[in-house]
Amino acid sequence: MAGLVPFHNRRPDLTPYDYFNSMLSDFFSDWPGRFFDSLRFDTFRVDVEERENDYLVEAELPGVKKEEISVELHDNYLTISVSRHAETEQKTKNYLHRERRAASMSRNIYLPNSKREGIRAKLDGGVLTVTVPKSSPGYRSTPIEIE
Repeated sequence: MAGLVPFHNRRPDLTPYDYFNSMLSDFFSDWPGRFFDSLRFDTFRVDVEERENDYLVEAELPGVKKEEISVELHDNYLTISVSRHAETEQKTKNYLHRERRAASMSRNIYLPNSKREGIRAKLDGGVLTVTVPKSSPGYRSTPIEIE
């Protein structure tokens, strides 16, 4: 089995399962959708910075349109979702070729003490920037009088 693995994929830290997965990825690399790619490549990169009064979240979304993105804040979880649908059709003399593809991916980021009011999102140059304000901490001390 090891002889079937392309030379460029031979790494000492990979298991036999990784070699087999790599071989399938190379074989199917020209197929639409690349069915056998690992899930680590099916998502987008996100940077989260905690600042004094807010959180700054930057997501790399090259080639994604504003209409394909959904941003929600629910129970201190910021969810960034991308949903794409594509359909192609080619007609020749006696031949019809039609493909339909749908893909979606999302990331959930926990932002403690986040506040719903004042959230801003902007897509510029393939980078989605979301600014989420912080609320004051929920821990408040109340003096208790002793009788």
